[in-house]
Amino acid sequence: MNSQARTETQARSLKKSFLKVALVSMLWGAVSMAAMAQDWPKQSIKFVVPFTAGSGTDIVARAVAEKLTSALGQPVVIENKPGAGGTIAANQVAKANPDGYTLLVHSSGHVVNPAIYPNLPYDTLNDLVGITPLASLPNVMVVSPSKGYKDVKDLIAKVKAKPDAFNYASAGTGSATHINAEKFRVAAGITATHIPFKGTPEALTETISGRIDWFFAPIVSALPLIKDGKLQVLAVGTPKRSDDLPNTPTTVEAGVPGSEYTFWVGMLAPSKTPKPVLDKLHAEVVKILNSAEFKTRLDNIGAAPMPMSSSAFNGFIKSETDTIAKLVQAAGIKAN
Repeated sequence: MNSQARTETQARSLKKSFLKVALVSMLWGAVSMAAMAQDWPKQSIKFVVPFTAGSGTDIVARAVAEKLTSALGQPVVIENKPGAGGTIAANQVAKANPDGYTLLVHSSGHVVNPAIYPNLPYDTLNDLVGITPLASLPNVMVVSPSKGYKDVKDLIAKVKAKPDAFNYASAGTGSATHINAEKFRVAAGITATHIPFKGTPEALTETISGRIDWFFAPIVSALPLIKDGKLQVLAVGTPKRSDDLPNTPTTVEAGVPGSEYTFWVGMLAPSKTPKPVLDKLHAEVVKILNSAEFKTRLDNIGAAPMPMSSSAFNGFIKSETDTIAKLVQAAGIKAN
């Protein structure tokens, strides 16, 4: 055998050896990943929620956490981390160890932040991966009964008469409650001052007092106060009426076309979380969302389960991010 033939033979041998090593590594990696999912969870899991206790997102997160604790046999605890439109919490989870023990439960405000915070310390689409939406729930337009508004048209007429004299609340700049309010404001062609709070409870308190003129509040938080007469509801923000308030019109029915908005709550994880862990988590959460007991529980607070495949949810997040960016530009929304 000449030297050239010997070199070619050695090269083929080295190539085969390399392929064998690569194949063994891949198989070992697959086995390790599967074993990780089988062993997970070995400790408590943390849901980081970007809003205060009692907010719509928090209420849904706690309901899921309770059922997931039973399903997985490990405690699921809530850490409320409000501020900066949810970006503090999102950044914490984006940079957390991707082991399935630190998860983000965020509202639809998650897709707003890239448009209003240009220097985010994390990438909304690449550093976090969606697991599934958890629930959809209406926002309701509430006011203090002391304000004396007859209906939505009456409120709009009064605001147009004195455009600099009115304000509206949100649970934070870029939150779902804020975007709902801005979509309504732009569609109605009115001008008013935005007053952001750190969470829904504080915004509701200020609305009840009359210091805030209106607030698009999550129905899960506002419904008890509406029933007690502490708040007056003028409209529902979603495309359809709420079963809990069947006589309350939508904002579109009230005469403001293009103002409809759906508030959703979803679960996300650091993007490098092992897929088998994500798959196991998705399967357990969707099982909870599809259970008759959980559907009834959400129905009692005016919400509805919103299960979705992970791939569909991530596509939805991308689409919503693009759509909301246009609204943010049209409404002139900026971080405070």
